[in-house]
Amino acid sequence: MATKQDQINELQKKNLEAAVRLAQMSIENSQRIMELQVAVAKSLFEEGVENAKALSSVKDPKQAIELRTQYAQSTTEKMLSCAREMAELTNRTQAEVGKLVGEQLSTGGKDMFEAMQKMFTGMPITDQNAMTALQTAMDTTRSAFEQMTRASSEAFQMFTQPGGTKTKK
Repeated sequence: MATKQDQINELQKKNLEAAVRLAQMSIENSQRIMELQVAVAKSLFEEGVENAKALSSVKDPKQAIELRTQYAQSTTEKMLSCAREMAELTNRTQAEVGKLVGEQLSTGGKDMFEAMQKMFTGMPITDQNAMTALQTAMDTTRSAFEQMTRASSEAFQMFTQPGGTKTKK
C-alpha cells in the first residue's frame, strides 16, 4: 500500500511533467516563429539587394516607379503571409496548451480526490454515522471540484480564443 508521502510525490511528479510539457511547447513555438522570421528577413534582404541593383540600372523614371511599386507589393505580401503563419502557429499552440491544461485540471482533480479517499479509507472509523458523514463530505467535495474544473476549463478556452470570446465555426 502506498504511503501518503508516495501519493503526494506522485501528484507532484505528474504536475512537474505537465509543466515541462508546457515549457517544451512554448520553446518549440518560439523556435518555429523565430525560424519563420529569419527566413522572411533573409528573403526580404535578398529581394532588396536585387531591387537596388535593378533600380541602379534603370534610366526611365516611370520604370523606376513600377519597380518600387512591385517591390513594395511583394514586401507587403511576404509580411502579411508571415503574420498569418505566426497567427496560425500561435493558435495551434494555444489549442495544444488549452487541451493540456484541461487534461491536467481533470486528471489532477481526480488524482487528488482518489488520494483523499484512500487517506480516509485507512482511518480507523467504526461509527457508521461518521463514515456516512465522511462519504457525504467526500461526494460534495468531488462535485465541487468537478464544477471548478469545468469552470476553469471553460474560462481558459474563452481566454485562448481570439478577442477573448468563444467562437463557433
